[in-house]
Amino acid sequence: MEDSRLQKVLASNVFKSFLLFAIFRAFYGAGILIVTWFLATESEGPWWLSIIFLACSMVFSRILFKWIKKGGAAGNTVE
Repeated sequence: MEDSRLQKVLASNVFKSFLLFAIFRAFYGAGILIVTWFLATESEGPWWLSIIFLACSMVFSRILFKWIKKGGAAGNTVE
Protein backbone atom coordinates (compact mmCIF):
# COMPACT_ATOMS: atom_id res chain seq x y z
CA MET A 1 0.00 0.00 0.00
CA GLU A 2 2.86 2.35 0.82
CA ASP A 3 4.51 1.75 -2.56
CA SER A 4 1.36 2.56 -4.48
CA ARG A 5 0.95 5.86 -2.62
CA LEU A 6 4.55 6.80 -3.34
CA GLN A 7 4.13 5.78 -6.98
CA LYS A 8 1.05 8.00 -7.28
CA VAL A 9 2.87 10.98 -5.81
CA LEU A 10 5.90 10.50 -8.07
CA ALA A 11 3.67 10.13 -11.13
CA SER A 12 1.55 13.21 -10.47
CA ASN A 13 1.96 16.29 -12.64
CA VAL A 14 1.97 18.56 -9.59
CA PHE A 15 4.98 16.76 -8.13
CA LYS A 16 6.84 16.79 -11.45
CA SER A 17 6.16 20.50 -11.88
CA PHE A 18 7.31 21.21 -8.32
CA LEU A 19 10.49 19.19 -8.83
CA LEU A 20 11.26 21.00 -12.10
CA PHE A 21 10.70 24.35 -10.42
CA ALA A 22 12.96 23.43 -7.50
CA ILE A 23 15.81 22.36 -9.79
CA PHE A 24 15.38 25.48 -11.94
CA ARG A 25 15.41 27.79 -8.90
CA ALA A 26 18.49 26.11 -7.43
CA PHE A 27 20.65 26.64 -10.52
CA TYR A 28 19.18 30.00 -11.49
CA GLY A 29 19.39 31.29 -7.91
CA ALA A 30 23.04 30.29 -7.56
CA GLY A 31 23.86 32.13 -10.79
CA ILE A 32 21.99 35.24 -9.68
CA LEU A 33 23.79 35.27 -6.33
CA ILE A 34 27.19 35.04 -8.03
CA VAL A 35 26.38 37.93 -10.38
CA THR A 36 24.96 40.01 -7.52
CA TRP A 37 28.05 39.36 -5.42
CA PHE A 38 30.21 40.49 -8.33
CA LEU A 39 28.14 43.65 -8.82
CA ALA A 40 28.27 44.51 -5.12
CA THR A 41 31.94 43.81 -4.46
CA GLU A 42 34.01 43.86 -7.64
CA SER A 43 32.39 46.45 -9.88
CA GLU A 44 32.66 50.20 -9.65
CA GLY A 45 28.88 50.64 -9.89
CA PRO A 46 26.72 52.05 -7.10
CA TRP A 47 25.37 49.72 -4.38
CA TRP A 48 21.78 50.07 -5.56
CA LEU A 49 22.69 48.54 -8.93
CA SER A 50 22.73 45.09 -7.33
CA ILE A 51 19.26 45.71 -5.84
CA ILE A 52 17.89 46.69 -9.25
CA PHE A 53 19.52 43.60 -10.75
CA LEU A 54 17.86 41.36 -8.13
CA ALA A 55 14.44 42.94 -8.77
CA CYS A 56 14.78 42.46 -12.53
CA SER A 57 15.96 38.88 -12.08
CA MET A 58 12.83 38.07 -10.05
CA VAL A 59 10.59 39.18 -12.91
CA PHE A 60 12.76 37.53 -15.56
CA SER A 61 12.85 34.21 -13.68
CA ARG A 62 9.05 34.01 -13.59
CA ILE A 63 8.83 34.70 -17.33
CA LEU A 64 11.60 32.19 -18.07
CA PHE A 65 10.02 29.48 -15.92
CA LYS A 66 6.62 29.94 -17.57
CA TRP A 67 8.32 29.58 -20.95
CA ILE A 68 10.17 26.43 -19.81
CA LYS A 69 6.99 24.97 -18.33
CA LYS A 70 5.13 25.43 -21.63
CA GLY A 71 7.83 23.46 -23.42
CA GLY A 72 10.17 26.16 -24.60
CA ALA A 73 10.06 27.05 -28.26
CA ALA A 74 7.98 23.94 -29.01
CA GLY A 75 5.11 25.36 -26.95
CA ASN A 76 4.96 28.58 -28.96
CA THR A 77 2.70 27.73 -31.88
CA VAL A 78 0.80 30.17 -34.05
CA GLU A 79 -2.88 29.36 -34.41
